[in-house]
Amino acid sequence: MLLLFILSILLLLIVAIGFYLSNIVIYPKTLSREETYHLEIEAARINKTLFENLYKEEITIKSPYGYSLHGLYFPTKEAKNTIILCHGITYTLFGCVKYMDLYLKRGFNILLYDHRNHGKSGGNTTTYGFYEKYDLKAWTDWIFQKHNHQCKIGIHGESMGAAIALQHAEIDARASFYVADCPYDTLFDILKYRLKKEYHLPSFPFLQIANFFYKLKTKSSFYDVSPRSALKKVVTPIFFIHGLEDSYIPSSMTVTMYNIKKGAKKLYLAPNAGHVKAYWHNRQEYNTLLGEFLKEIDF
Repeated sequence: MLLLFILSILLLLIVAIGFYLSNIVIYPKTLSREETYHLEIEAARINKTLFENLYKEEITIKSPYGYSLHGLYFPTKEAKNTIILCHGITYTLFGCVKYMDLYLKRGFNILLYDHRNHGKSGGNTTTYGFYEKYDLKAWTDWIFQKHNHQCKIGIHGESMGAAIALQHAEIDARASFYVADCPYDTLFDILKYRLKKEYHLPSFPFLQIANFFYKLKTKSSFYDVSPRSALKKVVTPIFFIHGLEDSYIPSSMTVTMYNIKKGAKKLYLAPNAGHVKAYWHNRQEYNTLLGEFLKEIDF
């Protein structure tokens, strides 16, 4: 009887941990627009005066799933190319302002936007690309419509934004190129890695239980989110980037995806760079290699 009681308590504890983990995944603690704006200014990744003097348009479109998506559009005079910049988890579009100069000086229009359940966009769950890739497709539709389909689009993402971009590449062949900076290769594998690193727990049975609750709340599965699998069908040129000192998402995930990708591709493993720091710690080399990549694909 005592053994049965202990086993019951243990089972309840395991289920409770799985439920808790599912909530962390589905409802990440996000930062507001204001918080991220000030953080980027304090870190000198946004020059407040220059940024505020740039002409910009506030854009709101409708997601295919009914909620609003909010973005900022920076038109460049007579530009025929547009870059979409995709931020990482818990952050907002301001996290990608640091990349703007790379494209402004190359004559691109720029679109920054907040993913679902982030910043000013709607949606009450985060699904790491399962639904977000279709939101990105909606932004791609908006750009092509705005320019009467007389334009070319590139997509540059960091962290979750990079993983979303790679999943988008599987469902929408209209982008001319992608830049994927420190993406995860599958949702299950990055959760397994983070679970061990942060909580010192094995993936089984906790992720399987967390996935059960995740399915109930999002109508999708951890196993449905796989940039790695998406790449098997993608021929669009991709520039893969990862900081060698990244302890949040291991650089080996990017190397794996680079090796899977067929066709035009480039790989940059940035020295002395942690998570989403490849550009900030290696700006000159990052810029040079991006230029080489665009030249290699005749863009």
